[in-house]
Amino acid sequence: MPTIADVAKLAGLSRATVSRVINNHPYVSEEKKKLVREAMDALNFYPNSSAQKLRSQKTETIAVFVPLLTNPFFAYLLEGIDTVAHDYGYQLLVCQTRYDKEKELNFLRLLKTKQVDGIILTSIENNWEKIKNFTECGPIILCNEYDDQAKIPSVRLDQEYGGYIGTRHFIEKGYTKIAYCRGFCRDQFVSRISAEREVGYKRALSEFGLKNRKEWVFENVSDVESGRQVLRKILLLKDPPTAVFTGSDQVAAGIINEAATCGLRVPEDIAVIGFDNQPIAEITVPPITTIMQPMQEIGQQAGKLLMDVIEKKDQKDVEDILLSLHLIERAST
Repeated sequence: MPTIADVAKLAGLSRATVSRVINNHPYVSEEKKKLVREAMDALNFYPNSSAQKLRSQKTETIAVFVPLLTNPFFAYLLEGIDTVAHDYGYQLLVCQTRYDKEKELNFLRLLKTKQVDGIILTSIENNWEKIKNFTECGPIILCNEYDDQAKIPSVRLDQEYGGYIGTRHFIEKGYTKIAYCRGFCRDQFVSRISAEREVGYKRALSEFGLKNRKEWVFENVSDVESGRQVLRKILLLKDPPTAVFTGSDQVAAGIINEAATCGLRVPEDIAVIGFDNQPIAEITVPPITTIMQPMQEIGQQAGKLLMDVIEKKDQKDVEDILLSLHLIERAST
């Protein structure tokens, strides 16, 4: 196996010069760079990337925490993050927490042990007090999920507004019996995103003089199957809602699918609004009215924030990027 010494001998240069070329040192002439590259090609020599990273004290890897890889929303976030990471020459380490507090803490130790250069959190499983100490070990960015106590850069959307415009759309369409689906709940803990959307839902009901009915709020609803279960639960109620505001296009698709199985018409018998504007929203029958989130842009903005912090080695300026969302009306309402 060829060594730096072999490259230096063939190029007619010192080992120090070859090392400077390999490590992109600025003070090396183009002629010497050309000689080194030609010698490396002739010898099939490849630098030891691990040694290079050790010298630079960088892994050129960032970790992204997602609760569930099976949720397409997070796949689009990852796509956006990866686009930016690739441009900077970084790799992604995707960590699936499955909403597990211990898994999240174990993954956060990757930053403490310098196995990654930074972390992007797309959800938060632990109380921020348990997480904030890890910010002293390296940069952490919040993406999608957020916490008022977290004084770190973040990219998010106005989820309360999303809950409000979805509910208001139902009301303007003439619906007065409107259900709401919360996302994953654990030990009476509801994600900030789901909680904010519910605030918007309740604000719209209050604004139009409608009651908030506890039996019309469904918990742990996050995928197609749980959407089907919501429809089944609705059919068992003495006074069922006639419209359902979900937190995901996957959930909305599950409700629509189960409604067809039960012989119900959408939106005549039950109307449905999704969230995200995933591709599935356009191919269900009927297609889903949804709240559009710029999923890939969220990921790109988060990736750019983290790269800026890593490259500048500065996390003093806390940047909070708030992106817009809007309602797309289709035939499910």
